Amino acid sequence: MNRAVSSLLTRHAARLGSLCTSSSSSPASEAWDGRFRLHKPRGQHLLTNPRILDAIVRHAALRPGDAVLEVGPGTGNLTARLLASPVHHVTAVEIDTRMVEAVTARAAALDLAQKLTVIQDDAVEADFPEFDVCVANIPYGISSPLIAKLLFGAYRFRTATLLLQKEFAQRLVAVPGDSEYNRLAANVRMVADVKLLMDVSKRDFVPMPRVDSSLVEIRPRAAMPDVDLAEWLAFTRECFGQKNKTLGAIFKQKRKVLDLFKRSQRAERCTGDATGSGIILGVLDDGDHEACSDEDDSSDRVAGFSEEEVGAFKERIASALDSSELAGKRPTKMSNDELLRLLRLFNERGIRFQ
Repeated sequence: MNRAVSSLLTRHAARLGSLCTSSSSSPASEAWDGRFRLHKPRGQHLLTNPRILDAIVRHAALRPGDAVLEVGPGTGNLTARLLASPVHHVTAVEIDTRMVEAVTARAAALDLAQKLTVIQDDAVEADFPEFDVCVANIPYGISSPLIAKLLFGAYRFRTATLLLQKEFAQRLVAVPGDSEYNRLAANVRMVADVKLLMDVSKRDFVPMPRVDSSLVEIRPRAAMPDVDLAEWLAFTRECFGQKNKTLGAIFKQKRKVLDLFKRSQRAERCTGDATGSGIILGVLDDGDHEACSDEDDSSDRVAGFSEEEVGAFKERIASALDSSELAGKRPTKMSNDELLRLLRLFNERGIRFQ
């Protein structure tokens, strides 16, 4: 950021007042309009350390003419820097009316209102305009659904530079074999490259949250994988739902076999787009499902089908596992290539997951 822009931001901060608490890691901090109360349960933690704010903009590598999407602008500390950059336009999505008024006033005071559009809506539900980059300090509660929306929706963009809760960021950048590796990381890495850029102390926020944050870069892959993404997402849900079991143990459970049999039969009867918003918003959860048990079903019966048909389907599952030589592996130790190979073997045998 050039010296003139920094001076302009400093003068505006002084006009707004000095009601915010200074970060212990910084001699100065961005001021904010203290006429209203910030709500921690809504994730309203304003980033106030100017060095961190400047670093986020640098990491975003903005280009002249870029259209920028910002989610959760708050009172505009980051927005002001985005507007002062050479980008063409900034669209900020904010649900809180008070924040909308604050960030709008901030842009007007900087004489940059012509570069800003504010959409007052829930970012998870709102339709985003076309954008080149997303730069945001994301409210913790919507991190997973928002990233899912960006990556598995219809949006095409160059990068997303996102400030996330540190624990969430660590799970996002985890690789097979890490203790944090999970469905979140597997699904994101199927369509994007993820990089940890820097950690940010909780002391750089007002009010101070309970946890530290991390800045990550998400860069969508130029070529999408040759896979039905809806099928892949449903498959990883089954694998990571009991991620501490081996694949052989997961897919030999009676209830699992019967459930897959029903899905596969349904898939043969109908086709359609299974990547609607209901599935999209849940594709990155990685909690264990309720454990399956052979005791849950007294027989191999499925309405309208014989035990022999279900038994033959069970053999197809076993055949796919044997062919892949992956039955003894746990999902948390497997690469996406290995998981994708198993999914294709299942599909070749008529076993469907969505």
